[in-house]
Amino acid sequence: MQSINVSEKKPKITLTNRRAFHDYEILEKIEAGIVLHGTEVKSLRQGKASFKDCYAKVIDQELWLVSFHISPYDFGGYSNHDPARPRKLLLHKYEIKRLIGKIEEKGLTLIPLRLYFKEGKVKVELGLARGKKIYDKRKDIAARDVSREAQRELKNKYRINL
Repeated sequence: MQSINVSEKKPKITLTNRRAFHDYEILEKIEAGIVLHGTEVKSLRQGKASFKDCYAKVIDQELWLVSFHISPYDFGGYSNHDPARPRKLLLHKYEIKRLIGKIEEKGLTLIPLRLYFKEGKVKVELGLARGKKIYDKRKDIAARDVSREAQRELKNKYRINL
């Protein structure tokens, strides 16, 4: 009989910011906790959130997630939350200071990439990103097309005719 190690469980990904991978070059990824109300967590479990125009911002040596929209919980009643309120991100002070240095020095930005549940807690994966130019996007699309074509050719080459 095999025993299952609890730490080997993969996090349940609730939301992914696919637009960020298209518009930005991701240089580094950071995992952060997020401060939420109870109805916000319930809405996230239902998958009712949007990363549209969302970014992380440093205010008074604290990291905040700005314009992250979590729809109100259907059964929340009077205890529902404001959908677009800024939400505090939880990182160690030295991590925040390091990120502030990189953002100010190199002109980078912090973009949320994924939102997931890890051991019952909501986590946000932030990406330290640099905006792509139009020619960078075209180059990525061309490389992806070449890769797809190569995969298609390999598949056809090794296909067994019955």
